[in-house]
Amino acid sequence: MNSALAARLAPVRKCLFSTPTTRRGLAARVRVLAIRMLVLAAIAALFPAPQATAQSTPDKSTPAKSDGYVGALACSRCHAEIYNHFTHTTMGRSLTPVTPDFIRTLPTSQPVYNQALDRWYQSFAKDGKLYQSEYQLQTTGPDAGKEVFRNTHSIEWIIGTNTNGLGGLITHDGYLFQAPLSYYPRTRLWNLSPGYQQGDYGFSRLIAPGCIFCHAGRSQPIPQSMGKYQSPPFTQTAIGCENCHGPGAAHVEAMGQGDSYEKGKDPTIVNPAHLATALSDDICMSCHQTGDARVFQSGKTYQDFRPGQPLDRIMAILMIPPTRQDPPSPDHAQHYYSMIMSKCYRASITKPQAQQMRCITCHDPHIEPAKEEAPAFFNGKCLSCHTEQSCKAPKAARQATTAADNCIGCHMPQHENPALSHSSITNHRIVTTIDEPYPDAVFEQTTAALPDVIYLNHSPGNTAPPPAITLLQAYDQLKDQKPEYAASWLRTLRALEKTAPENAIVQASLGHQDLQGGKLDQASEHLQRSLQLDPAQPAVYADLSDISDQKNQPEEAVSLARKAVALDPFNATPRKALVLRLINARQYEEAQAQMEKYLEDFPQDDFMRKMLAIAKQP
Repeated sequence: MNSALAARLAPVRKCLFSTPTTRRGLAARVRVLAIRMLVLAAIAALFPAPQATAQSTPDKSTPAKSDGYVGALACSRCHAEIYNHFTHTTMGRSLTPVTPDFIRTLPTSQPVYNQALDRWYQSFAKDGKLYQSEYQLQTTGPDAGKEVFRNTHSIEWIIGTNTNGLGGLITHDGYLFQAPLSYYPRTRLWNLSPGYQQGDYGFSRLIAPGCIFCHAGRSQPIPQSMGKYQSPPFTQTAIGCENCHGPGAAHVEAMGQGDSYEKGKDPTIVNPAHLATALSDDICMSCHQTGDARVFQSGKTYQDFRPGQPLDRIMAILMIPPTRQDPPSPDHAQHYYSMIMSKCYRASITKPQAQQMRCITCHDPHIEPAKEEAPAFFNGKCLSCHTEQSCKAPKAARQATTAADNCIGCHMPQHENPALSHSSITNHRIVTTIDEPYPDAVFEQTTAALPDVIYLNHSPGNTAPPPAITLLQAYDQLKDQKPEYAASWLRTLRALEKTAPENAIVQASLGHQDLQGGKLDQASEHLQRSLQLDPAQPAVYADLSDISDQKNQPEEAVSLARKAVALDPFNATPRKALVLRLINARQYEEAQAQMEKYLEDFPQDDFMRKMLAIAKQP
């Protein structure tokens, strides 16, 4: 044993143990089947590349797989005009590989300083590649101005929409991460990416499958992993035809054989215009409606969703019921919910299906009007139901809009986006006046069977609540926002303990609950049973490591902590926990080695850098 190193690590152990993230419940409460949608909300309105490189996707070089997806280029052979129009839309340019041609369109980045974190950031091009750096400078003493650390990565893809800016993605060991800087055309400046104002993420902010699902044509996440993808991570980069029309292999084969079908009756492909209203909206809602909790139905992932099938077969989207004191948020990824609160929508739902309002009533996914064309384009949509005489505003007021008689300018006004800096969002509630109160129906959306949440995407005519296991995961997410949902979570858990004891999530939740209550033996029993049912649960290994540590079983605690890290290597919490376990097990040299490895992946962590400096003191 290295007694000198042990002495130096003693204060490190004390500091780590006193850190809230490494005390009891060391795992960040992430469940494999309950992916948080925070990253989606953070980057959902970002912005891709110029039209010149808009469709530089790997569709040509990536072979079709057995899932039936063939890529948008296969569709373009027969639908060239639609394809060409679509590739100029923001969806058609949602994700773009970084190329030398693209880099030449970017402005130069000046260093960006974050005073709260005392960090500098910069985006720059070199040798035909795009890079970003995060670094910190010594501010005092004889070494003032010297770099404390510098972390630089190559940006491989640009993500987002052409409206609000440019954001970057990097890869590291097969994992996808968000880059810390984005370019915002409104200010014509590089600045912190969405969400970075609230956290110290560096280049370690993982891109979850639920995030990239809405920005890519077809991604390849590795099942039961935390942000890891196959190589290449995308078989189709930008959103393409099959995101809305479903897998195209059967259709391509049928058309190649000369088959023909009556309009709207082709069984080989999905046409959203010919679907029932709810099924059509489900396609849009899969990305344009985050809700307050999204939970997969048992055994499902984003890759299982197929246009034309009910979305609730794959996931449940639930919302906290609004009140007059706490009305709905006009968030940029709540378009569907805003629309269904509109008078236009509510007045149409009793009409024949052909007259019912749906997302594609106003939006043609194939065509996106330019900013100057949008007023006239959407005026035409409004006048398909209304008349010129429908507008009661004075003529002078109508002429004062930009452009004149701009329906959406008055009835769908834009406002600042609270979730995304330097951007605006459009109010999809279609208000008569800017101060129009919410209709009573907005505050009457719960049911007797589900009194505390709104099941937003339930199939028409289905009044049953989601399965109890789905609700358990939803309440687990919601109680982080609203502590009052903790009681609903616990009540649901206790019921599932009797009705679904062989469910891994139930056993993991029971184990974590007992761990928090100090019932270590019961907790261990539940957690071990959970791993037998599903061994790919880093949070469960972390909880078991905590139990072993509390039982003074240091070697076992280390072994379990290593398993948690192996399953979730870019989560800082289990990485710090492993260091603590190693110190407790008196494996001091390995503890120091793990601290050094940690800082290779999380160089922005000032706390751990200080701890390592203590450990290295002579």
